[in-house]
Amino acid sequence: MTEERVERVLAEVHDEFGKIRVLEVADYRFLEFGDAIEQSCVFTADPSWLEYDYTRGMLIGALCHAAPESALFLGLGAGTLTQACLKFLPLEDVEAIELRPDVPRLAIEYMGLDDDPRLYIRVGDALELLDSAESADLIFVDLYTDVGPGVGHLAWGFLESCQQRLNPGGWLVINQWATDDGKPLGAALLRGLYHRHYWELPVKEGNVILLVPADLDQDLDMPGLTARAEELAPRLGYSLQSLIKAIRPAT
Repeated sequence: MTEERVERVLAEVHDEFGKIRVLEVADYRFLEFGDAIEQSCVFTADPSWLEYDYTRGMLIGALCHAAPESALFLGLGAGTLTQACLKFLPLEDVEAIELRPDVPRLAIEYMGLDDDPRLYIRVGDALELLDSAESADLIFVDLYTDVGPGVGHLAWGFLESCQQRLNPGGWLVINQWATDDGKPLGAALLRGLYHRHYWELPVKEGNVILLVPADLDQDLDMPGLTARAEELAPRLGYSLQSLIKAIRPAT
C-alpha cells in the first residue's frame, strides 16, 4: 500500500485574478493558482532544489551563458528557479516582475525564497513593465495563470522586446507549452520572429524550453554548456546531461 497523501493548507488568499494557495505535503510545499493548478513545487529542506525537468531545463538555459552577471525573471512563482540561479550562478543583479502582489509575499513567507540583497522584485504586468527593466544577460519568461500560458507567450511585440533587452551574448529562456505534435505553442510565430535561430528542449511535463540567443551571430556552445553543467552537478545534487542531450535546433 502506498502512504496516503496528506495535504495541509498553509495559506489561501483571493485577489482580482482568483485564488492562491500554499499546500504542504510531506517534505514539499506547492503554490497553486485556481482550483489545484500547481504553479511551483519547493523541497522545504532546500528551496534551491529544482524538482521538475522544466525548471532544470530553464537552468540549462542560464548555463548557455558562460558568466552571467544580471538576470530578469518575468514571472516569479515560488521563486525556486530564481533561488537556484542566485545560488549557483555568478549573478550580481537580479530583477523579478510578478503580476500578483501576494505571490512574492507567500514565496518569502512559506516557500523559502531568500530576501537576497541582489534580488529586486517589482509587482505588475510584465508586458507593461518590461520597457522599464534593466537590460540583462539572462531573461526568463514564465508567465502562467490557472488556465495556461499568459498572453505574453504568443505576443510578437513582447517576445521581440525580450530579445532586444538582452545584453550582447545574452540568452532568453522561455518556458513554452508544447502542442500535441511536440512542437512549442506558436511555433510558426517563433520561427518567424527569431529567424529559426534558437534551440528547443522538450521536457516530460509537456513543455518545451526555448533557448534564444541575443542575435543571429551568436551560437550555442554545446561543449561549454556541457562542461559547465558537469562542473555544477555535485553542487546541484543531480545531473543535467540527459536534458542537455535532448536539445534540438528549432523545428
